[in-house]
Amino acid sequence: MTAFPVPPQLTTHGPARVISLCNQKGGVGKTTTAISLAGALAEIGRKVLVVDFDPQGALTAGLGANVHDGPTIYNLLVPEKSSDPSRSPLSTRDVIQATSIENIHILPANIDLAAAEVQLVNEVAREHVLADVLKPVIDDYDLILIDCQPSLGLLTVNALTASHGVLIPLACEFFALRGVALLLDTVDKVKARLNPNLQLDGILPTMFDPRTLHSVEVLELVTKNRPKDVLKSIIRRTVKFPDSTVAAAPITTFAPDHQAAESYRELARELISLGKIA
Repeated sequence: MTAFPVPPQLTTHGPARVISLCNQKGGVGKTTTAISLAGALAEIGRKVLVVDFDPQGALTAGLGANVHDGPTIYNLLVPEKSSDPSRSPLSTRDVIQATSIENIHILPANIDLAAAEVQLVNEVAREHVLADVLKPVIDDYDLILIDCQPSLGLLTVNALTASHGVLIPLACEFFALRGVALLLDTVDKVKARLNPNLQLDGILPTMFDPRTLHSVEVLELVTKNRPKDVLKSIIRRTVKFPDSTVAAAPITTFAPDHQAAESYRELARELISLGKIA
């Protein structure tokens, strides 16, 4: 594994760079990467807001956030119309929750978010709604990570429109590899039509098992086809990730000495060294 330098501590915070974790295939490590990368960055003093943009709410559950008696990101995307003119509209800061990990906050989600895709269809500038939601808190954080749902629908387009960069977790499996071209085509279309500042921050190999020829061949193939885009950091398959999910903690907290935790610390250092994160 390539060693990247330990980044300096920050004396000030913000404005945040916004990165979407995106792949239309499920089960490739998007949520695990959101939680674990946030944990690695929090260790080195970066303030991170993670945004759960998947109606399944896995990120919310994985950080132990409460969505039973409070507002979620759905309430920001589709504000309730109040008949009381004196009632202040819900703000982004009203919905953000602190987590048990210092320097990590979350915009939680639940199944209500599934309705937003339908309700936003007739909205003016519907692709920019999430960008408007995040704008008031950009200066509060060093990084905003958006955990996208496994599809290329309107919610994902909103995430890409709100982002400076997109990070693609790619499971080292053939079926995961097949969809990369379609995803990159979507990123190019969003860049051309909605967000000219959008960049591909990298393809992150996940669930890599060096003991299997299949996993090795997939990694070699994607590296050969996209040599400038594949990150040096590689996330290996381990049972520690589901264990940390049950514990509602990043791998860096749940098993700080495990190789998996060090892999995400290496990813954090790599992204900082590439200028993708402050």
